[in-house]
Amino acid sequence: MPDLIVSFTKMEGAENDFIVVDNRFFHFSDAELQALARRWCPRRRGVGADGVLALHPPESASAQGDAEDRASTAPVPDFRMRYVNADGSMATMCGNGARCLARFAANAGLGSPQQDRTRLTFSTDAGRYTADVPNDPNAPVRLWVPEPSRYTAHVTLQTADSAGFDWHQVWSGTEHIVAFADATDALNEAPLETLAPPLRHDDAFAPEGTNVNLAAVIDAHTARMRTYEKGVEAETAACGTGVLAVAAAALQQETLTPPITIHTSGGTFQVGPASDDKAPAPWHLDGPARAVYEGTLKWTP
Repeated sequence: MPDLIVSFTKMEGAENDFIVVDNRFFHFSDAELQALARRWCPRRRGVGADGVLALHPPESASAQGDAEDRASTAPVPDFRMRYVNADGSMATMCGNGARCLARFAANAGLGSPQQDRTRLTFSTDAGRYTADVPNDPNAPVRLWVPEPSRYTAHVTLQTADSAGFDWHQVWSGTEHIVAFADATDALNEAPLETLAPPLRHDDAFAPEGTNVNLAAVIDAHTARMRTYEKGVEAETAACGTGVLAVAAAALQQETLTPPITIHTSGGTFQVGPASDDKAPAPWHLDGPARAVYEGTLKWTP
């Protein structure tokens, strides 16, 4: 069988970067997307990315589950998002990826155009989300998200943490643990690349494992953070669901109050509870999302 020429868009959100494929046309299976991620995400040997984003057509109502079937007032989704980590593992959700895919979808003509933006609704393995994509390609994309949940303070770990951090567990579309350093110097100097891997695989988080976040509160409305992402198995420049997890843990600890700004090495986010009770979801995550370039690659079916 001849090679398939696959068009893709390279996108990044706060330097969290992705290979984006319009799967309405290629119809890759999950297994094929996983193989594509393993082949093309490695840096220096491939395109280089933290993961693969695939835009699928929306599922029929019968495929979306009983809860969504009963939500007769919910808008019909514009598309379905599938996300594959760089190591080929499937992920339930990616906050930066969702904002990038929303901009990709808006550029493809999906969604409901409004005066200065396009609103899109889409389904993921973590549930249904809404995004507002400004017409200005340099403006932040707002992702409306459910309130982070499953918060557990002072998690008991099976793995000893030599740095002595106090870890808190949060679900923000995927699994996260969060700890707070005393100051930004301690945050910057923490050996996350060696500290995080045993925690990421700790028996307390089996079988899925967890993302590992360190943060430092700067003032009542501002924090800085770092994330070690499972599936990438390295520290990344930013993690959208990690930003949500840090904000949620800080609110639980009463160390931050809205409006909340969180800085990562890749960019800055505004995050927190919605201020308008008519908002499409309880929380929002605002941050950069842009197309870097378009290209093609050869794929052997």
